[in-house]
Amino acid sequence: MSEWLVLALAMGASCGVVLAITVLKQRRIGEDDDPSETPDVIEYMTMMVGVVYAIVLGLAIAGVWEARSAAEETVQIEAQALHEISARAQAYPAPVRERIRADVDAYVGHVVKKEWPVMTEKGELTQRGAHLLSKIRADVTDYHPRNDFEGQSYQPLVDQVAVADSARYARSDAAGPTLPSMVWFGLIIGGAITIGVIFTLQIRRSGRELLMAGLFSALIAFLLFLVWDFDSPFKHGINASYGPFTDLFPHV
Repeated sequence: MSEWLVLALAMGASCGVVLAITVLKQRRIGEDDDPSETPDVIEYMTMMVGVVYAIVLGLAIAGVWEARSAAEETVQIEAQALHEISARAQAYPAPVRERIRADVDAYVGHVVKKEWPVMTEKGELTQRGAHLLSKIRADVTDYHPRNDFEGQSYQPLVDQVAVADSARYARSDAAGPTLPSMVWFGLIIGGAITIGVIFTLQIRRSGRELLMAGLFSALIAFLLFLVWDFDSPFKHGINASYGPFTDLFPHV
């Protein structure tokens, strides 16, 4: 099912539930409803609940957004480091150069075609990817430069391998959900309470009040969907992708 269809259904369902409860409540109360009977303390408590939930929800959105941006940067760093390894290997003899580039291409191909689906589904990396990166490291570190020109390229190549390895480790950490289950529990229960407290204000069946109640519940549903979509940086449709790998290694 499309994520946008899920969003539309969630927003529609939240609007429908709120409007249905409001209409049924007003039918049950009938003409005895008097909004002026709502105590001032109830209005103050409702406002405070909304403010507190808005702060918590804002922090959650900021957290998952930052995690998504960091994941995108991690992928870019890893792909760029591998590209630098492939380019800087030009200083080495043809057999060594071709072996390094072949192993880099093999690693990139594995990340894009094999490891990425595993990472998005299971939230973990593959042992095969770690093995292929180890081969690249061995290709670089096991070669002994024969002259000063090759020696000047040796340390930068070693540094780029370390950068790629560090970025891979960071990608592994970002493969799972960003928010813990306890935070999700608080967001969902808080959303239900925030929507629920609007019924304490004795909403009448006027079009304006029903419209605002429906839009408010739809907004809560949209924001929770936004947090859910950004929660796993590599999993959902608008999150970080392997684009940097395919951009820098189009032949792979």
